[in-house]
Amino acid sequence: MESGEVRYCSRFPYLFLKFTLIIYSTIFWLIGAFVLAVGIYAEVERQKYKTLHGAFLAPAVILILLGLIMFAVSFIGVLASLRDNLCLLHVFMYTLGVCLILELTGGIIALIFRNQTMDLLNKNIVRGITNYYDDLDFKNIMDFVQKQFKCCGGQDYMDWEKNQYHFCSAPGPLACGVPYTCCISNKSDVMNTMCGYKAMSQDRHSAQRTIYVRGCTNAVILWFLDNYTIMAGVLLGILLPQFLGVLLSLLYVTRVQDIISEWNNSANVLLTGEDSKPELEFSTVGCCRCYPGEESAA
Repeated sequence: MESGEVRYCSRFPYLFLKFTLIIYSTIFWLIGAFVLAVGIYAEVERQKYKTLHGAFLAPAVILILLGLIMFAVSFIGVLASLRDNLCLLHVFMYTLGVCLILELTGGIIALIFRNQTMDLLNKNIVRGITNYYDDLDFKNIMDFVQKQFKCCGGQDYMDWEKNQYHFCSAPGPLACGVPYTCCISNKSDVMNTMCGYKAMSQDRHSAQRTIYVRGCTNAVILWFLDNYTIMAGVLLGILLPQFLGVLLSLLYVTRVQDIISEWNNSANVLLTGEDSKPELEFSTVGCCRCYPGEESAA
């Protein structure tokens, strides 16, 4: 390279990848911290009324686990990108890649064995229905799903017979009935909380006049199939950020490895005593100290 000649800023891709990966990791680090804080708060509140121990029936536990994973992995990404640590960068990249592969594999398996997946969901919903009045987290989720998707129970409205208060032989006004969130909404201002009274003692044709008889599992799946654009958006929102993280990490790792290789080669050249000077990535010549090359003499 002649005196005064400089080449295009080859350091720009390095800086671009570095700051992009820092911003990416920091955003998900903060999101993970927020999810973890919400999960801890929800779990503290849940402990006041806790009667169940199943993780499926404790959304707060799921939030804590999700928050911990996001927080830990994203922190590794932030630290690795700040320090250019190849070991941590590989850990960050491979962890994101494994999570992405596991999610895709789980989705494919769930589609292939959809009947078994439906049975598993229905069994877990029945477990929740059995303890409906003992776990406020599950109760709130179930009430929301039944009202939002106009459904009742897991497989159908007869699942509510598994609850000790709604069992047909149980004492009390709830016996053989369903919660009011299963009821077809009326136009009155005051909701009749006993609208599901003795609904399970009626045949299906008679019961559907006052309550929704279809199960929530089928209702939710049919809603997603009818609103496939929303489902596609949800899938992209989950998978695309992880794929971008893997891609960014891979590009950044290769860029750092190239820089290390260039630096080692330049050091070898200097040690051999050759007169020619190589183009160094971190030369401080030019605008913003970004153009590698030799500065012309005054």
